[in-house]
Amino acid sequence: MTNAWVTSDTHFNDVNILRYRCTETDNPTRPEFANTQDMDEHIINCWNSVVKTGDTVYHLGDVVMGKDKLDWMNNNWSRLRGSKILIVGNHDNIKFLTSFNWFDKVLYWENLISYGLLLTHAPVHPRTLREDRYKGQDMINIHGHLHTNRSPGSDYINVCVEVNDYTPISLEELRIR
Repeated sequence: MTNAWVTSDTHFNDVNILRYRCTETDNPTRPEFANTQDMDEHIINCWNSVVKTGDTVYHLGDVVMGKDKLDWMNNNWSRLRGSKILIVGNHDNIKFLTSFNWFDKVLYWENLISYGLLLTHAPVHPRTLREDRYKGQDMINIHGHLHTNRSPGSDYINVCVEVNDYTPISLEELRIR
């Protein structure tokens, strides 16, 4: 059976994310990792613990950074199971990420009206969740970008890796929340 998953802000190969601190608490967002290699391996293992071949993963942006990101992608991206759809993040180089067919689709957002979900990188304005295009259905904004900072309200769900034990979360699970 094919499943759909969502994750965000992997920041593969990004040494700076190891120094990043939550703006609300000033705590480090990824204190458990000594280096990017350990972090990347952990995220890859967590991803593959739930995603199977044939599944689809919506990655809500901020995929890979740092030096030698082309080498990193060439050596590691295929290790991640599933077909991948990118919702572009603020740190993503669109030209780079679309040049090598790593993603089946690259989008700015995705409206999954049948699920009642709007997938974006950063949280959207509350009015966006109630627009006419959703046929009267209020949407839940599934987003990343905030790392361990809180979402702006009850109509938002943060799916950054730090808040989901570095593991993609099922769209079915998000649908029933």
